[in-house]
Amino acid sequence: MSFTRRAATVLAAATAITAGLALPALAHVTINPGTAEQGGFSKVAFRVPNERDDASTVKVEVAFPTDHPLAFVSVKPLPGWSVKVTEGKLPKPVKTEYGELKEAVTKVVWSGGKIGKGEFQEFEVSMGQLPEDVDELTFPTTQTYSGGEVVKWADAPKADGSEAEHPVPTLKLTPATAADSHHAGASTPAASASASNVAAPSVTQVSAGSSSDGTARLLGGAGLVVGVIGIVVAILALRRRPS
Repeated sequence: MSFTRRAATVLAAATAITAGLALPALAHVTINPGTAEQGGFSKVAFRVPNERDDASTVKVEVAFPTDHPLAFVSVKPLPGWSVKVTEGKLPKPVKTEYGELKEAVTKVVWSGGKIGKGEFQEFEVSMGQLPEDVDELTFPTTQTYSGGEVVKWADAPKADGSEAEHPVPTLKLTPATAADSHHAGASTPAASASASNVAAPSVTQVSAGSSSDGTARLLGGAGLVVGVIGIVVAILALRRRPS
C-alpha cells in the first residue's frame, strides 16, 4: 500500500474517531445554559436533537417541577410551532416572598412543527424565581416522532454516577453572589408585581435571544483536537517505515 493510501486510511479512521468523541455532547435533550443562580430569574433553552433517520420530531413536552414550583414562566414564540402552557394546583401550597403559591405551570407542550434528520431545535423559556434551598431542578421531557415513537427523557443518573440512557434534562443551581442576589427581582417585569397579584403564576410570551451550549462546544472541540493529534502521530509513524 502506498504512503498516500495509508495516510488516507489513517485520516478516515481519525475523522471517525473524532466524530464519535464530539457527537455524544449533542445526542441528548439538554438545558442550555445548564446552570443558573439560586433565587434569581433565568432564560434557558430546551435543546432537542432529532435522533432518527426515518422520522421527524413533531412534539416536545416538558414537565415543570411541582415540589419547587416557579411562579413566573414566559415562553418565546417559535415560528412553525404552537405552544400550550398548562397550569395546575400544587400538591401542597408553597410560601414564597411574593405570597402563597397554590398554582403554577406544570407542563409546556410545543407541537405542529418539525425537527428533521440531522437537525435540532431550541425551545426557549424565561422562568423564576428559582429556589434557594436546592442545587438542581429536573425537567422530564417527552419527545414524540412522526412515526408514533415516544421517547421519555426522565432517567436519573445511575448509582455508579454514569449517565443514564435517557438522562433527564437538569438545571444546576449555584449560590447567588451578593450583587446578583440584591438585583434578582429586577431581572424580569413579572418580579415587580405586587404580592396580591402573584398567587397565580404569570405566563406570557416574550422575545428572547438565542442561547448556546458551552458544554457541547467544549466537548466537540476536545474531540477535534484529539483527532488532529492522532492524525499527526500516525502520519509521522508511517513516514518512518521503509517503503
